[in-house]
Amino acid sequence: MERLKKIWFEIYSETSENEECFNNLIGFLNDSKKELKVNEIEKDWYKNAVIYSLYVDLYAGDFSELKNKLSYLKGLGVNTLWLLPILDSPMGDQGFDISNYYKVRGDLGTNEDFFEFIEEAHKNDIKVLFDMAVNHTSNEHEWFLDAKKGKDSKYRDYYIWNDDQEKYKGARLLFKGMVNSNWEYNKETNDYYFHRFYEFQPDLNYKNPKVLFEMMQRVVFWKSKGVDGLRLDAIPFIWKEEGTDCENLEKTHKIIKLIRAAVDYIQPGTLLIAEANMKPKDVVQYFGEGDECQAAYHFPLMPKFYLGLAEGNYEYITDVLSKEVTPNIPNEAQWLSFLRCHDELTLEFVTEEERKKMNHYYLKDEKYSFREGEGISGRIYNLMDGEVDRILLINSLMLTTKGASIIYYGDEVGMENDEEFFQEMTKKTGYEDSRFFNRGKMNWEKVDKALNDENSKESKIFNGLKDMLAIKKELKELFKTEPKYIKAEDKEVFIIERKLNGKTLTIYHNLIKKEKLVKDVIGEDLLTTKKVDGELKLNSYEYVWILKK
Repeated sequence: MERLKKIWFEIYSETSENEECFNNLIGFLNDSKKELKVNEIEKDWYKNAVIYSLYVDLYAGDFSELKNKLSYLKGLGVNTLWLLPILDSPMGDQGFDISNYYKVRGDLGTNEDFFEFIEEAHKNDIKVLFDMAVNHTSNEHEWFLDAKKGKDSKYRDYYIWNDDQEKYKGARLLFKGMVNSNWEYNKETNDYYFHRFYEFQPDLNYKNPKVLFEMMQRVVFWKSKGVDGLRLDAIPFIWKEEGTDCENLEKTHKIIKLIRAAVDYIQPGTLLIAEANMKPKDVVQYFGEGDECQAAYHFPLMPKFYLGLAEGNYEYITDVLSKEVTPNIPNEAQWLSFLRCHDELTLEFVTEEERKKMNHYYLKDEKYSFREGEGISGRIYNLMDGEVDRILLINSLMLTTKGASIIYYGDEVGMENDEEFFQEMTKKTGYEDSRFFNRGKMNWEKVDKALNDENSKESKIFNGLKDMLAIKKELKELFKTEPKYIKAEDKEVFIIERKLNGKTLTIYHNLIKKEKLVKDVIGEDLLTTKKVDGELKLNSYEYVWILKK
């Protein structure tokens, strides 16, 4: 409790009002802990997480139907589900505009349906995470509906208001090309409210301690219902100061430390994921000293997988994973590695030359461009021109380098860009957001039929991934070790090595479309169970996992 108190008063001044708010927080946490039935869990379970990311409605329809997909997910090798926004929302931004933090969306089912789903997932040894936007609410949230009516509103100071648009001018536009200002006029009060994303997502005012208390109540509520972790959306922006860019400020980190200390008090091992789209040397701030978020995305790594494959040069990958670019992190922390997510293939952290290369290699049509060339929307299948061998190779790259892995729904069966969904969402929202191309509905009739045909592209990709994930599960302690990247002269072959207790796992990736030979290879090919003793032949875009005991 002393730690919580220390952090609280590093954020807020020691006034009687702020002390009363803190005491309310402590009372709430103590009451929550008494009521919560916690099970002992492995505190660093997320180190070996195989995370599958999905929209409940687009993937299954609702929570009842999602329960029926658990056997499919477990069969693939998934042990963690990341449910993209599920809380009550008018769905202006795919659910990141939350109107009620205590309620799941009605189209997905009731809260009870969700609790039953969590219980069933746990029976299948699958943990459950979901998104909570903590920087902003929907403009249809009860707080904002009241706040915008008048300056004497009870919730007025839950948001940020100004008489003009001249405040926080250093804050960049996050949706450049779609949103032209961080301020939106409110005619009822003849002033402006601040927002970093769409105008229907007003930013919360964390300078008001009641806002932090309210948000922590909502975090703990879901923890008490069995949720294993939360992805804290847009956290770099939660604290604002005039004269700054309003990103990654010191008090932002104090707030995260406070949330982490609170959930650890309730149950250690509750995962907090930092949604911080930044360079690794900046992202590591969100790990703190092992006392902030336990996991964060390695955004700059994603495009380097694609560049390495496009040019047959592993140095793109090893350079970004070097300690000069990717610093050491606390023992409690873990990077999250991915090839695609619900957003774009971001090109924000590559050089200008690399950005041009990526758009040249992978932008198949200008309509897939995001944020004026700073990203490419689309599915892996389309980015890889439907070539199954390249799709599996790039997945092997992701699964064997640093970090726990994320698979985006549908990519395991070669799901393609969805033109119809893009048109539907453009009409609904009024925004031509290219990310809608990679957010379409899962066609289960097509998938089920294809998986019964071993020669289908769906079956080949699914089973290729399944085999790799089975090995990762079997050798989970080996995969907790730090990988070594072999600096071979032949940059067209990327070799990764892990060692533990006399075992050596070496993964070979042929990054080009012609046969390669590697000498002095000894061990068992885990994907074929064949013995290798001497020369290893790698076919076009082939990957081989060799275990030597």
